[in-house]
Amino acid sequence: MISEIDTKTLRLKVRFDYRGESRQKKLFTRWKEGEEIAEEVREQKATLLRNIPIQGIRIEDINTNGEVYTVTDETSGHEAAYAPVEFVLEADTIEDVIPLLLKDEFRKVEMLSPSEVILDKHQVERVIYKINDELRNYRHYLEKHYSR
Repeated sequence: MISEIDTKTLRLKVRFDYRGESRQKKLFTRWKEGEEIAEEVREQKATLLRNIPIQGIRIEDINTNGEVYTVTDETSGHEAAYAPVEFVLEADTIEDVIPLLLKDEFRKVEMLSPSEVILDKHQVERVIYKINDELRNYRHYLEKHYSR
């Protein structure tokens, strides 16, 4: 028996923090601060979220007004800046959201509605398969990237 709860779309608030490190842009040009780079990356990624459709997901609202913060890596001693983006989305299924939630930039998710989600056996199997598939794709990407 399928309850009414199962048929509602999911509404989530998701936060990504985009990283920026200080670096010289090009030879004979000025040094770019990490905060500036993080803000540029945040604007580029927010534009992509607004304009590129993702199957099963609708972006309702994007907030790029979060304050940029810096963190020092304890092992390397390098400073990195992070620019947060919060967005509200609607998703048809949990499987549609998994690729977003497995990104490196992902920091936080808040379920806005429904207040309760009930998954049957087959839905749980699909969620587990989707997570495995995304992790496998990411591993292949890393293998290609680092084998050059």
